Amino acid sequence: MNQLTVSLTPSPRALFQCFVLAVAALTAPLQAWAQEPQTDLQRLVIQAGMFQIDAQIAQTPEQRQIGLMFRKDMPTHEGMLFVFEEPQKQCFWMKNTLLPLTAAFVDEDGVIVNTADMQPQTTESHCSDKPVRFVLEMNQGWFAKKKIGKGYKLKSAVFAKK
Repeated sequence: MNQLTVSLTPSPRALFQCFVLAVAALTAPLQAWAQEPQTDLQRLVIQAGMFQIDAQIAQTPEQRQIGLMFRKDMPTHEGMLFVFEEPQKQCFWMKNTLLPLTAAFVDEDGVIVNTADMQPQTTESHCSDKPVRFVLEMNQGWFAKKKIGKGYKLKSAVFAKK
């Protein structure tokens, strides 16, 4: 008598294919979400002399990681303030960022340590000259046009009072 044996143990290839499909299904919503610009962050006003900046605040690791990625435009008086818990050397890059930006690296007291012009969609690193707690990103050229640079003191409730 002939006997038919059926194995219910999946092959390694079948297991791998199931794993790949499961990962794709789980990450697809995250990838779609991650490609949306964040425009609903808390905001604060920063005074730069006679100029007023309406800045979104990126304070969680996730908010800082996304930053201004995927934004197609930004009004000239707006920016994004990245807030870090402790002063440390900060480096920024522009992968998935569509706008040319200038980053102002700002110490705890609101004093600009240095600025860096950053080109869209690059992985070139732009770093602070010394430890900072804040990085303020604005449309490229904003600081230069206003003659605001290294040593300039910004004013806002987030900066230490001195």
